[in-house]
Amino acid sequence: MEIAPGIPGVVPVRDSKNPDGPVLVINRSAWAHFVDAVPTFS
Repeated sequence: MEIAPGIPGVVPVRDSKNPDGPVLVINRSAWAHFVDAVPTFS
């Protein structure tokens, strides 16, 4: 998974194995909730 930083208000996300495939555009608030919910491993 790759994201494109620096775009105001949204986070574009794509499959890094398929860079010519579709892109999901997620608003920053929803992205922040998603990131907060993903467990971290150390």
